Amino acid sequence: MSPALRSCATLAPLLLALCLSGCAGGGTTPSGPSPSPSPTPTPPPPSGDWTLVFADEFDTPGSPDPAKWTYDIGYIANNEAQYYTSRSENARVENGHLVIEARKEPWMGYEYTSARLKTEGLAEFLYGRVEIRAKLPTGRGTWPALWMLGANVRQAGWPRCGEIDIMENVGFDPLTIHGAVHTEAYNHTRGNHKNGTIQASPPPWEAFHVYSMVWNPEQITILMDGEAYFTFENEHTGTAAWPFDQPEFIILNVAIGGSWGGLEGIDDSLFPHRMLLDWVRVYQRQ
Repeated sequence: MSPALRSCATLAPLLLALCLSGCAGGGTTPSGPSPSPSPTPTPPPPSGDWTLVFADEFDTPGSPDPAKWTYDIGYIANNEAQYYTSRSENARVENGHLVIEARKEPWMGYEYTSARLKTEGLAEFLYGRVEIRAKLPTGRGTWPALWMLGANVRQAGWPRCGEIDIMENVGFDPLTIHGAVHTEAYNHTRGNHKNGTIQASPPPWEAFHVYSMVWNPEQITILMDGEAYFTFENEHTGTAAWPFDQPEFIILNVAIGGSWGGLEGIDDSLFPHRMLLDWVRVYQRQ
């Protein structure tokens, strides 16, 4: 996550705070109606010896597939303003998309609700290519994210478990897409996390883009629409710098406010905010 931060599941608050360190995202609302953008081309499936090992095309209306997705519930981390729920108001499949919706509403002592879905305990991956086609919310205070955490997070904690941020975006800098990794040696609390950025065109709230990550024993590369913009190399100095030799799970969420997303406040006039996900696909080599 760029000046970023991250987090985990329905654990006791103390364990959650130790384990995790945030994700959620953004955009700045354009003034007046925007013209319809040209559709963003979808990169073709990876060629070569890649095999599709996990996919959700979000074709069945209703609740997200419980065989593929579970939820984090409650407050997680990063001073975020929302309470995560598993309600259909915050997460549902409709019109061929997974909708993650952040709402301005009182809930469990918080002023906002949203959802944070994950594959933890259901689908975890060691190496491969993750591709997610999504349209992002936008507006001051939003912080959407598509990311991964080490499956050992409950034992190792964050950042020892390793975090891979496939996409983060904050509403006060709406066109900038961030990709990053966080490890014990390199993370935002040390001020030395490793990250890269790319400018989205068409704007990420007007058009779908494909956010992806390729991971092998030597490096992690982050891409948007097939264009690589950040690579993190294995230094072979140990697990503090490279914990990415064990499985990770996928997280999809929209946070509101927080230590990064809320740096310029929250515009309450813009709710609800919706992130639309067209599909999530994971490929691995034979």
